[in-house]
Amino acid sequence: MRATKSVDELIREAQQTQELRRVLGPANLVALGIGAIIGAGIFVLTGQAAAQYAGPAIALSFVISGIGCVFAALCYAEFASLIPIAGSAYTYAYATLGRFFAWVIGWDLLLEYLFGASTVAVGWSGYVVSWLADIGVHIPREWAAAPLAYDPKVHQWTSTGAIFNLPAALIIVLLTVLLVLGIRESATFNNIIVLVKVGVIVLFIVFGAAYVNVANWLPFIPENTGQFGHYGWSGVLRGAGVIFFAYIGFDAVSTAAQEARNPQRDMPIGIIGSLGISTLLYILVALVMTGVVDYRQLGVPDPMAVAVNAMQSASGEPLYWLRHAIKLGAIAGLSSVILVLLLGQPRIFYAMAKDGLLPPFFSHVHKRFRTPARATLLTGAVAALIAGLFPIGILGELVSIGTLLAFTIVSIAVIVLRYQRPDLPRPFRVPLMPVVPILGALVSLVQMFSLPLDTWIRLLGWMALGLLLYAVYGRRHGAVLQRQRVS
Repeated sequence: MRATKSVDELIREAQQTQELRRVLGPANLVALGIGAIIGAGIFVLTGQAAAQYAGPAIALSFVISGIGCVFAALCYAEFASLIPIAGSAYTYAYATLGRFFAWVIGWDLLLEYLFGASTVAVGWSGYVVSWLADIGVHIPREWAAAPLAYDPKVHQWTSTGAIFNLPAALIIVLLTVLLVLGIRESATFNNIIVLVKVGVIVLFIVFGAAYVNVANWLPFIPENTGQFGHYGWSGVLRGAGVIFFAYIGFDAVSTAAQEARNPQRDMPIGIIGSLGISTLLYILVALVMTGVVDYRQLGVPDPMAVAVNAMQSASGEPLYWLRHAIKLGAIAGLSSVILVLLLGQPRIFYAMAKDGLLPPFFSHVHKRFRTPARATLLTGAVAALIAGLFPIGILGELVSIGTLLAFTIVSIAVIVLRYQRPDLPRPFRVPLMPVVPILGALVSLVQMFSLPLDTWIRLLGWMALGLLLYAVYGRRHGAVLQRQRVS
């Protein structure tokens, strides 16, 4: 249960294995990170969190949540430079906390990557349906919504009358096929999409700055209504917890470590660089959005479009081109998030199968495309089914709690390895050890405990299923494979 995988063995494995193509440079890795981070958070959550919790001070919420993510990002960067192998937090846990914790975190990462891709696909579907309606193409609601809805107030599932969210499933299928074809092709596609969505965001910031009305920022922190989390400083903190979902994804860079040309140097650049750029864009968008329009009007699914409409009213000129650009940018942005999350999950499966914790089916690499094709196809099929059947709220909460648990374990693991193996060469080192990892674990735990009880119950049920699979297959096969390696 406590058996660990030797760090020396992992480093040797990273140097010797040639199964996956090492074609990604620092620019590709930064783009992968931005591709995963910038999505539903900037296009949807910014306005909703401003309207409900923090007002214009949502910009401060992004700073607070971003600082919390920086602590975890620094821990990921140290591990990714030291152990440049596919598997992300799963591999780091195996090297420090043991096989059992590695299984727990590997199973938990399913919530982040597989369910995360499904969550974002549901948001992608909403923007596509809305944009198509703008140009006169209407998709029947029966084929553009989940057939199930959940009311957390009465803890009850209900039927929506819809059949299947077809657009959400289709985008997952298309991107899955692209990922099977090759990592270079997928990275190139992601780079193009990232340029498009960052360009649209910069366009919104630059163009919108001219329409900022400083009066909309006053008071910057609205007075608390007497209820915790409803404006005031408590609202800023609650807003930070809510928009945490906006930062999910930078850790997906670490799953591509085995496909980086120079992982020791480039992985920290990819992780920290993508997080820093995304945080800056989030803050600027929040300031422009709340400056252009009263924050109370932003509690809608498309707050950027509301801000553009306000610009049009102020200028007296039609700005339809900008509204279309924003929606197309959102569609592109969400596409790249889905792509990177679908890229990450098969590589977790690949690493777990290599260690005997999953059947060899998951470690199969396509001879021509050099990608974990079988695991990718299975991931895509399951993610498409989930996206078509379940509502975004349930999926989003599961993704958040799964990610926060991963951050907590990685933050603890980096401390453990520092004391276990201080001799290891670390191209990148977490500063202020052990303060930064401790803060990373604490911030993640606080945000976990702020999530609803229903989410915890689902997490425990998911983990119980994972432990059953570990007992039936992973424990025995993992131990056998490790003994064979030692002998």
